[in-house]
Amino acid sequence: MEFSVADAKNRLPELIRAVEDGEPVTICRRGVPVVDMVRTKLPTRKKRKLGTLRGKIHILDPNWAKPMTDDEVEEFLGERN
Repeated sequence: MEFSVADAKNRLPELIRAVEDGEPVTICRRGVPVVDMVRTKLPTRKKRKLGTLRGKIHILDPNWAKPMTDDEVEEFLGERN
């Protein structure tokens, strides 16, 4: 497939889909090819392995995320001043 720069600019998402499907696309300036778009290699990202930290994290206080009571807030603010 060959497209002018202006056409490629207006149809870029469509051209990217064509390249993803394996079709090479050439972009021309004044009829002269200047850019070839081809699909890159498939990503080589490794799959995530879940559960690798199991048994390595220990929660010391299971209620650490509970909201503070008003008395605890006052005590905390009193210590800072």
